[in-house]
Amino acid sequence: MTQEEVLEQFRAAGALLEGHFVLSSGLHSPVFLQKMFIFQDPARTEVLCKALAQKIEAAFGKIDIVVSPAVGGIVPGYETARHLKAKAIFVEREDGVFRLRRGFEIPAGAKVVMVEDIVTTGLSSRECLAAIGEHPGKVLGAACLIDRSGGKADLGVKMVALATLDIPAYPADALPPELSAIPASKPGSRGLKA
Repeated sequence: MTQEEVLEQFRAAGALLEGHFVLSSGLHSPVFLQKMFIFQDPARTEVLCKALAQKIEAAFGKIDIVVSPAVGGIVPGYETARHLKAKAIFVEREDGVFRLRRGFEIPAGAKVVMVEDIVTTGLSSRECLAAIGEHPGKVLGAACLIDRSGGKADLGVKMVALATLDIPAYPADALPPELSAIPASKPGSRGLKA
C-alpha cells in the first residue's frame, strides 16, 4: 500500500481534518488525523492493518505478540495482530504509568512488536516500549499507521509506518500567525472528561 493510498483511506473516511488543533502531546497543528473515523469502519481498518502487518513481517519476521498502548492503539494492534497470526495485548495507565494488566504476560523468548495508531512525538510509544521492556520477551521494533513526525520521532527501536508525513506541530507560545488566527479545538481522547 502506498503512502498516497493510506492518505486516501483517511480522506475517504473524513479522518484528515484541517484547521487548528491541540494534539494529545499539547502541540498545536493545522492537521488532525481523526483515526477513530477509520476504526469505526471494520473494512477500512482491515485494509490498513493488513498492509501494516505485511510491512511488519517484511521488517521483523515472525511476530508472537503485538502490544499496543490503550486506548487508541488497541484496535489497530488487535487487527494487525490478527493478520500476523500473533496475540494482541495492550498496556494501560496505572498511577500514570503504562503497565501490562488483566493477566497479560510476555514470556521469555516471545518476539514482540509495539503497534501504535499515529506517532507525533513518540512519547506514548516510548512509554509503551518501556513497559514492554519490563518483561522477558524480545522487542523487535515498533510500527504505526502514520508517523506524522516525518521520521524524526526517536523510539529507541526501529519503527515502520504505512505513511510518514512531516506535518508541522508547534508549541502554544510559537504559533505561526495563520494558525493563531483560527480558534483551536482538541478532538483527541486525552481531553475527554469521564
